Amino acid sequence: MTITAVLTDPLTESLTAQQKPCQYWVMRIILPSGTPAEIDTSVTNPKMGLVIAPDIFGLRPLFADLVSRLANEWQMTVIAVEPFPGKELSPDIGERFAEMAKLDDDVHLRDLTEAADALGVDRVGLIGFCMGGMYCFKAARSDRFAKISSFYGMIHVPEGWQSTTQGDPMEYLYAGHPERVLAIIGAQDPYTPPEQVTELFESGVTVCEYPHAVHGFAHDATRPAHRAEDAADAFARTHEWLLAE
Repeated sequence: MTITAVLTDPLTESLTAQQKPCQYWVMRIILPSGTPAEIDTSVTNPKMGLVIAPDIFGLRPLFADLVSRLANEWQMTVIAVEPFPGKELSPDIGERFAEMAKLDDDVHLRDLTEAADALGVDRVGLIGFCMGGMYCFKAARSDRFAKISSFYGMIHVPEGWQSTTQGDPMEYLYAGHPERVLAIIGAQDPYTPPEQVTELFESGVTVCEYPHAVHGFAHDATRPAHRAEDAADAFARTHEWLLAE
């Protein structure tokens, strides 16, 4: 199934747009693996649990805020997981790109699974952004996540990130549960070229494509790429996707 998002009606405000500060119930925990995570379990009778796989810049106030907002607005228990545990990395994108080939798919899935277990609920979904979106595709090989939404995740591992511990996302999708995955795609994103988006569609992934969006358009309102209406629509579709049986 593929969806082209053409906005015609007024949409709710983006979760990442300028809003009044929300009440924080987020706390830092350490997973059994030793990996840090930010968690909010303040909701009584949550509808489900939600694991967040951050972008390449990892845990930071942006994701603490997202954990809290999604917990409160979606009535879920929510946790975000640090993708580079034990690393003291600067904000330099080149330094972080250089670390990507060192990441291990099995270790990363272990951390996402431990995060799901920390939420204390049976039904757990997964969302991720950029590199975290790529790991959403890879996590489709696991039975742990009832529904998955990948925001502009890489469909194949970029050349500079490839290694023996980095498996191909499409291979994991075909070996797992592509029908559980929603892919949020910007049509102008160089990390998700049209021929690769076709591969996603053919695998059984549901694709929602935003014609004028580039990479990173939804989760960080401070980025020049941010598109508030597209972001609001993408989060609304993700919310609906996660709750669907």
